[in-house]
Amino acid sequence: MEAMTRTMLNLPNELAEEILSRVPLKSIKPVRLTCRKWNDLSKSPSFMKLHLGRLSAAAKEGETQMVAMIGNNTYLASIDVNGDPSTENKGKLNLLNETDEIYQIFHCDGVWLCILQDHSRYLVSNPYLGLKQWIEPRYPHHPHGLKDTFRPFTYALGYENKKGKSCRSVKLLRFLDYYQKQPEEQFVWYEIYDFDSDLWTTLDITPHWRDGFHDLGVSVKGNTYWIAVERNLDAKGVFGDHIVCFDFTSERFGPLLPLPFSVGNNDYATLSSVREEKLAVLLQNNGANPYELDIWITTKIGVQEVSWSKFLKMDTRPDDDMIGQYIQEVPFIEGNFFIDEEKKVAMGFNDGYPVKFVIIGEDGCVTELDLLGEPVGLECTTHLCAYVPSLLQIKGPAEGERKQESKLEKLRYDEKMSRLVAYEERQERRRKNKFRRLFEHLH
Repeated sequence: MEAMTRTMLNLPNELAEEILSRVPLKSIKPVRLTCRKWNDLSKSPSFMKLHLGRLSAAAKEGETQMVAMIGNNTYLASIDVNGDPSTENKGKLNLLNETDEIYQIFHCDGVWLCILQDHSRYLVSNPYLGLKQWIEPRYPHHPHGLKDTFRPFTYALGYENKKGKSCRSVKLLRFLDYYQKQPEEQFVWYEIYDFDSDLWTTLDITPHWRDGFHDLGVSVKGNTYWIAVERNLDAKGVFGDHIVCFDFTSERFGPLLPLPFSVGNNDYATLSSVREEKLAVLLQNNGANPYELDIWITTKIGVQEVSWSKFLKMDTRPDDDMIGQYIQEVPFIEGNFFIDEEKKVAMGFNDGYPVKFVIIGEDGCVTELDLLGEPVGLECTTHLCAYVPSLLQIKGPAEGERKQESKLEKLRYDEKMSRLVAYEERQERRRKNKFRRLFEHLH
C-alpha cells in the first residue's frame, strides 16, 4: 500500500486529477488528509470542476444526495431510484461539537446554514471545500432576561450576483415578524449579514405579505422563496395562495406571485427546490380527504414572475363501488421533499410511526425505506436538504479591511431594540393578565 501511495504521488498532476476525481464524495476528506500534495490538488479549480462534473453526471443517472437532520444529528445519504429504489447512509456529518444542538438547517448552492438551539451563533459551511465560519447575531435570542418570550426568527441564506465578478457574495437574512390583525400591534425587524464586510445591516422593509405556514424558505438561484398570503387580507380559511421572493442582490422582496392553488384549513403545502434552478410545491389534504397528493413545478421562476405545470398527481379517493372497502391513503409527506424529473418520482419523510423515507411514483406506487438503514424513532424531528457540492466561497473581509458599523446603523439598531423590548414586555403583561383573569374566573 505504501509503495502504491508513493507511485500515486509521483504521477503527473493531470493524471492524478483524473484518478482522484473518480472517488465518491464521502472519500474526498480522506483524500485531502493523505498528504499535502493531494490536499492542494483536490482544491485546485481544475480538479474540482472535473470532480463536480462526475458527481453531477451521477446525480442525473437517478441518484439524489441529501443531508438529513434526524434529532440533533446530521447525515449524508443518497437515494437511487433506478430499478428497485434503495438508500445508502454515507455517514454522520460532524458539523458541530458534541455539546451543540441544531435547531434548524438551511441549504443554498452547496452551502449549509446551521442554527443552534439557543440561537447564540450560526455555523455556515461548505463541506466540499472544507470551509466553516461562525457568525454571532447582534443581540441574543432573549434580550433583557425575557426567557418566556417565544421569538420566531426566520432565516434565509443566499448570495448576491455581482456584475463583472466571478465570485458571489454570500449573505444571511434574519428577521422577526410579530403579526397581529391590528397593524399598530405588529412588529417587524429585518436585518442582513454580509460576509464580505462582516457587518449586520437593518433593512427598511415594510412587508406586504405574511408566512402562512411558518415554513423554512427554499433557495433557488441564490434567492429565497416562501409560501405567503397578502399581509392584511381578511381571507378566512386561506393560509397561502402566493409565493414571495427575497432578492439578495437588491435586498428587497418581490411582489406576491400566484400559486397554482389556494391552501385551505385542512390543506398542507410545502416548497422544494429542483437542482437550485426550479421551484416545486406539494399540496396535501390533512383532513377529510387524505387520498390525494399534487405536485407542481415551475416552468419559469424569478423575483418578478412565475409559471407552473403539473408534475405528479396521486389520487386514491374511493368511488361508489368501493364503499366499505379498505382504501389506501396517500402517505403524508411532512416538511421538505424532493423530486426526480426524469424518473417522475417524489420523495420525503412521512409522519407515521416508525418514520420512513417514502418514494411515490407516477403510477401511484409507494415504496417505504429506512433512509439510514434503521428505523427513525417517533420522538426525532426530521429535516432534509438536497445536497449538490459546489464551489461557492464563504469569504470575510481581508486583513485590515474590516469595516466599522456606521452611526446611522447604530441609531437604527438602538431604535429597533428599544421597540422590540417594549413590545415583548407589553405582550408578556397581557399574557399574565389573561391567565390571572382566567384563574379568578375559575375560583
